[in-house]
Amino acid sequence: MMQPSDSISVQSISYTIRERVGPWWNISLYHKKWTRQILKDVSFHIESGQIMGILGNSGSGKTTLLDAISGRLGHKDNFFGEVYVNGHQLKTEQFRDCFSYVPQNDTLLSFLTIQESLTYTALLTLQKCSNDFIKKKVDAVMIELSLSHIADKVIGSHIFVGISGGERRRVSIAAQLLQDPKVMLLDEPTTGLDCLTANQIVSLLSELAHRDRIVIITIHQPRSELFRLFDQIAIMSFGEMVFCGNPMEMITFFSGCGYSCPEQSNPFDFYVDLTSVDTRSKERELETYSRVQVIASAYKNSEIFSKVLAAIEKTKYRKELPPIPFKNKDSPNGFYKLWILLRRTTRNLSRDKMGITMRLLQNLLFGLFVAFFLLRLRNDLAKGAVQDRVGLIYQCVSAPPYTGMLNAVALFPPLRAISDQESKDGLYKKWQMLLAYIVHFLPFSVISVAIFSTFIYWTTGLHPDASRFGIFFAVVLASHIIGELLTLILLGVVQNPNIIQSGVVLLNSAGVVVGTGLVRTIEEMPTPFKILSYLTFQKYSSEVLIVNEFYGLNFTCGGANSSTANNASCIFSRGIQFIEKSFPGALSRFTVDFLILYAFLPGLALLAILSFKIRERIIGRQ
Repeated sequence: MMQPSDSISVQSISYTIRERVGPWWNISLYHKKWTRQILKDVSFHIESGQIMGILGNSGSGKTTLLDAISGRLGHKDNFFGEVYVNGHQLKTEQFRDCFSYVPQNDTLLSFLTIQESLTYTALLTLQKCSNDFIKKKVDAVMIELSLSHIADKVIGSHIFVGISGGERRRVSIAAQLLQDPKVMLLDEPTTGLDCLTANQIVSLLSELAHRDRIVIITIHQPRSELFRLFDQIAIMSFGEMVFCGNPMEMITFFSGCGYSCPEQSNPFDFYVDLTSVDTRSKERELETYSRVQVIASAYKNSEIFSKVLAAIEKTKYRKELPPIPFKNKDSPNGFYKLWILLRRTTRNLSRDKMGITMRLLQNLLFGLFVAFFLLRLRNDLAKGAVQDRVGLIYQCVSAPPYTGMLNAVALFPPLRAISDQESKDGLYKKWQMLLAYIVHFLPFSVISVAIFSTFIYWTTGLHPDASRFGIFFAVVLASHIIGELLTLILLGVVQNPNIIQSGVVLLNSAGVVVGTGLVRTIEEMPTPFKILSYLTFQKYSSEVLIVNEFYGLNFTCGGANSSTANNASCIFSRGIQFIEKSFPGALSRFTVDFLILYAFLPGLALLAILSFKIRERIIGRQ
């Protein structure tokens, strides 16, 4: 007896959202909401070995329908309807394990080759297997997607040349095929591609479907040559499915409605235009909307739609159907995933030679400027012994967090983008990518700050003591890492890197002004700012550096016969006097300040993880 094929049945799916009527600055309208229906009573049935193309103009609900099918809609309370696989209704936790989803935008790491990219995805997807098994798996997928001949090409980005747009799309599809999915959903797989490449992608997807898979794609303006590649064509308008059937049924149906496609016209373009609403004027909008409703009503009353409903009901009661065809989800444990993510991140970023150079030397470049400006520190109060040291410490407190921010803003957004996609696929959690990046950047931070500290400390002539140099290095390192961690926290909840860059600069500047006491002593500040200073890491880093440098120093004042001996600047003969006047109690707080400064590191790392958990929720609701 012939085994029944796999099938997907979507029945009566509806989805609404509530949007605010006005912008945030219009308080009366902002607090009012109106309900907008995105999907309206959508039903269809598709079986294994078939490819369905979902057509419709922008805003028709195509992408939302894919999100509904794959369980990616965030507002579950506004979702109604059922999705059945082989007659079994899917539970919420089963959607992700049942469908593979290729989004409209490719999220790939620029400096990896195609083979490396797919190999790391396979390692994240499959249980710890032999290298030979992983290689065979990747090679088989590359053969299936015609990627073997360019396996060693770097993927590239808009900054440097890599593979073509069509090849990038095939890599994204290949990454999903590593899990042996029976159902593949693709959102606009031909967007941004030329006509020839777009046709090749659709032809490839048709071949994948005919190898015992279900493939559902949304597509915009396909060429007429693709007409017969689709087993089913669905047309959507304003969230409603106005037709779903095979290509010949589509021609027959619309002809029966009085809209025959002209001989020289592309049927895709003709029928999508026919079912679109023209909003250029109120009269045209009413006219075209009325036409769409007539066509939608005719479809709901047609024999084609009756067959869809019959197929859905039939599969729901067939006991011989196989179980739900889940993807291969024999994934490794969390620590192994973290190790793979760390390896992938390091290999990708280590190929960026200019990026590596800047990460290691950017602090040194800043140090060169400061060193040439100050030259050699002196102990003569009349020649700025205190002022120069305070200025240098001010720069060492304020600049390293900023360079840390520059690193995070430049390097992490592409990793964040790929973690958004791969976490939706269930490969790992977003915070695991974050943690891998933190572990990755720590050695670079240590080396970069060590180069800077060694140069600036001994060149300018700070307190000549090895242990004090160690403390100076440790404080600057902590400040640098804190700047990067603060940026990662904001990257978790804010999408735009430019906004984040401005935000971190403002936070760092405010912390320097309020916390260091180098602009205005903390004792002279208003009480609210005095309290706020305890929340800034700059308070603790500046106090440690001041004590580290000034404790034990003795100053001169222009020599015994100098007329500057009674100069107003000659008020200290020892560094400890400056500490007690400007930073009272700092000497006794030295160890506590150092420990509190380093307590910021795990605290901010935990906040960064929390921010990415918040991000997971925000993205889940979009």
